[in-house]
Amino acid sequence: MERWRGLDAVPTGWGRSVVTVGVFDGMHRGHQQLVARAVARAGERRLPAVLVTFDPHPAELVRPGSHPAALTTLRRRADLAAELGIDAFCVLPFTPELSRTEPAAFAHHVLVERLHAAAVVVGRNFRFGHHAAGDVALLTELGQRFGFAVEGLDLTGDDGVTFSSTYVRACIDAGDVEAAAAALGRPHRVEGVVVHGARRGRDLGFPTANIATAPHTALPADGVYAGRFAIGGRLLPTAISVGTNPTFSGRVKTVEAYVLDVDEDFYGHEVAVDLTHRLRGQEHYDDVDALVAQMHRDVARTRELVG
Repeated sequence: MERWRGLDAVPTGWGRSVVTVGVFDGMHRGHQQLVARAVARAGERRLPAVLVTFDPHPAELVRPGSHPAALTTLRRRADLAAELGIDAFCVLPFTPELSRTEPAAFAHHVLVERLHAAAVVVGRNFRFGHHAAGDVALLTELGQRFGFAVEGLDLTGDDGVTFSSTYVRACIDAGDVEAAAAALGRPHRVEGVVVHGARRGRDLGFPTANIATAPHTALPADGVYAGRFAIGGRLLPTAISVGTNPTFSGRVKTVEAYVLDVDEDFYGHEVAVDLTHRLRGQEHYDDVDALVAQMHRDVARTRELVG
């Protein structure tokens, strides 16, 4: 899959393509429907399928400080798109200039002049252009004018539930990682770099990888979770603590992973944790012995669920 940042990165002589446009944060099951339809239409026409997304999230520019919690990094989004059959992943920097672009100008410049769209696939609630003035009806009119077909899809499951990034964020914020996984089609993943922490886990007999995450990362409600630790193509059973370590009067929210049955130095490595089950909320313990006893129970439960 080709990866482009900005329209200037589109190869000279790029021919016609089938395009799907959106933020695609999370690449949830609704997004997967869009991508599947775009890939199918591209296959019918023997054309490449292009996914267009934006960075940063448009909300951050339009309403500074309102950046939604990020369900996926751009790299993760691109990797998932490649797995789904996308041929080119195009990131448009969401600049003040782009935010002021009128819908017709956006469609002509991005979809026609640069990507030569033969067809465009979007969600039924897709909005675009200055003040989000463009919708699927207008995009359809523009397609008739500029020569591309338009499909607007309802992003719903068999039970009629609408898939949305907002819904997934709400599930994660509540700690309901099982519901989030059902909407995503896979466990929610938190990525970061392993950094040095307070080393309390090692002193207690449970050495943990302290994961520094990027700003705006969607972190679940404070608590203990079972899941898997991803590093170098391996997925290892792990117990994950998210929170401020109240037993030790902590104030900074951290993500710490205790990888079962593995004694390795992960410092400096890029890793991820896939959160599959919520074990319990975060609790304060009056003494360390009570905490250690609970940690043993958490590890045993993790082994039952994902080991």
